[in-house]
Amino acid sequence: MRIVVDAMGGDKAPYEIVKGALLAANQFKNVEIILSGDQKELEKLLVTSFRPIPKNIAILHAPQVVGMEESGIVAVRKKTDSSITKAVQLVAKGEAVAVVSAGNTGAAVAASTMHIRMLKGVARPGIMATLPTRSGYCIVADVGANIRCKPIHLLQYAIMSSVYCRYIFNIKEPRVALLNIGEEASKGNDLVKEAYDLLKESNVNFVGNVEGVDLFEGKCDIVVCEGFVGNVLIKFAEGIGEGILGALKDEVSKRPWTRMGFKLIKPALGRLRRRMDYSEYGGVPLLGVEGICIICHGRSDFKAIQNAIREAVRLAKFSVNEHIVAELEANHVEQGDVEGVATGKGVY
Repeated sequence: MRIVVDAMGGDKAPYEIVKGALLAANQFKNVEIILSGDQKELEKLLVTSFRPIPKNIAILHAPQVVGMEESGIVAVRKKTDSSITKAVQLVAKGEAVAVVSAGNTGAAVAASTMHIRMLKGVARPGIMATLPTRSGYCIVADVGANIRCKPIHLLQYAIMSSVYCRYIFNIKEPRVALLNIGEEASKGNDLVKEAYDLLKESNVNFVGNVEGVDLFEGKCDIVVCEGFVGNVLIKFAEGIGEGILGALKDEVSKRPWTRMGFKLIKPALGRLRRRMDYSEYGGVPLLGVEGICIICHGRSDFKAIQNAIREAVRLAKFSVNEHIVAELEANHVEQGDVEGVATGKGVY
């Protein structure tokens, strides 16, 4: 198994990315990890900072880098030798099973949809992110790959996410909900109303509409929405989680007795923080392409990269893409439903 890592993508590239890849190489001895980036820079970094170098580490020369501030699709078209494009092309040619990137998400999505074919029955790929809840986790699909959804896209996200939950989270019958402004089937715009009917008629375990307030209560395992809404939701959740923990820390530090009380609950807060820490699960999958693409947070450190590579290994091990195609066929989602591919104009 070969996994290619965009070594130049991310706020902390290349040092943290390379460090995480090397840790994963030592963890997964049977996996060859290929670092995509400027060969001279990466070789120098390996020699000066990371000796001895694991035998299952290789370098794919890619002299260009897509900046975090660049338009994803424009950069992919202009920078044909960028680290993300070269990495994705290796997967497209069948020379690697997965790509991992903490770089420009729009570029990762654009490169994947331009160079890798869609799975049979998939019109648009979707990014599936994990949202912590009181009782566990909820998968949000999509969180930015496709901001101009049609009802069929939301059905496909529900099917793909259900397969992902079944094999990665070991949930036999994941509960799928549709994000809406009310629980009633009559609520919402035309998109969610039509999507509601498709989901109700499908084989997924559809539990109806949910409102934003329901997500943290664990009322569903998967919530489906268009990419713009999902992206706002996941980033708001990330920000409010960090904000509440920070505000709590500020408040308890003001009085001696509150500082004493804080010491008693500190272990519980530590566990809560770990559940909310994106580096614990590494990255999120872009499902729907004939390959594995793991998209990491731009601030990813070595721990996040190591865990993202672990996620790619698990997706390959459980043949998630093959199961997605089978489930789409079981739901009679035909290739005729496909109306083009994503252009990388997502917002994640």
